[in-house]
Amino acid sequence: MATITASQVKELRERTGLAMMECKKALQEADGDIEQAIENLRKSSGLKAAKKAGRVAAEGAIATRVAENGSYGVMIEVNSETDFVARDDNFLGFVNKVADKLLETRETDVAKLTEGGLESDREALVQKIGENITVRRAALVEAADGGLVGHYVHGGRIGVLSVLKGGNEEIAKDVAMHVAAVNPKVCRPDDMPQEDLDKEKDIILAQPDMAGKPAEIAEKMVGGRLKKFLAENSLTEQAFIKNPDQSVGQYAKEGGAEVLSFQRFEVGEGIEKKEEDFAAEVAAQVAGSK
Repeated sequence: MATITASQVKELRERTGLAMMECKKALQEADGDIEQAIENLRKSSGLKAAKKAGRVAAEGAIATRVAENGSYGVMIEVNSETDFVARDDNFLGFVNKVADKLLETRETDVAKLTEGGLESDREALVQKIGENITVRRAALVEAADGGLVGHYVHGGRIGVLSVLKGGNEEIAKDVAMHVAAVNPKVCRPDDMPQEDLDKEKDIILAQPDMAGKPAEIAEKMVGGRLKKFLAENSLTEQAFIKNPDQSVGQYAKEGGAEVLSFQRFEVGEGIEKKEEDFAAEVAAQVAGSK
């Protein structure tokens, strides 16, 4: 029997959307031949799921959960192919089941999280709905002693977990809502990567009003604009969406809290969606029917 490598299992799983152990078993039975394994799987109940696995799943839903004592929180993104399915009760039921399991196990490795029952549920849902469905990513954040985690989901498409030192549930939720709406780059100015600062500095220096300025004046202008850039892109320095007269950091401080970090998911971010040319598709179908 041929030795089955992890890369073979990964490739078959990506091409079929089936469970890791099922893929490994199929490869063993096919003596390591991926194409033969796919053919064999087509004879099983995984047929429909396998056919759908190559489709881009860039819609979907975000779900969050926070422990009763606020000590930790989790967030999950589950993708579908269309927004219509993302609103389906069966799909949302699966999303909630994954979120509950994540809260219970705190396992952020998606493959491990969905092993067994959840993967079977996913495959059954693919069969029932007729779209590729994938559990894309999971996050876990924890608060230190005396802190808490807040959460907020906007429209099922944007989810945020906020981490505070001190404060209360209302402040934590308000901070998470602000992050959902404004999407800051970092939590505090000191968190901004040097690479981003260097890039912004290059942009500032290239602006027309910088031309011909003496070095000392140019340096002051760059410093001022970088400070403004940090204020606009750092959560704690941004004008609080509920009260623009104070910063998010000031709002938290008034309530005896300090904002430590946040995690933000938006459905489909970073996924390259396939552009569909509907007219071309119809024309191709017409031509093929002649």
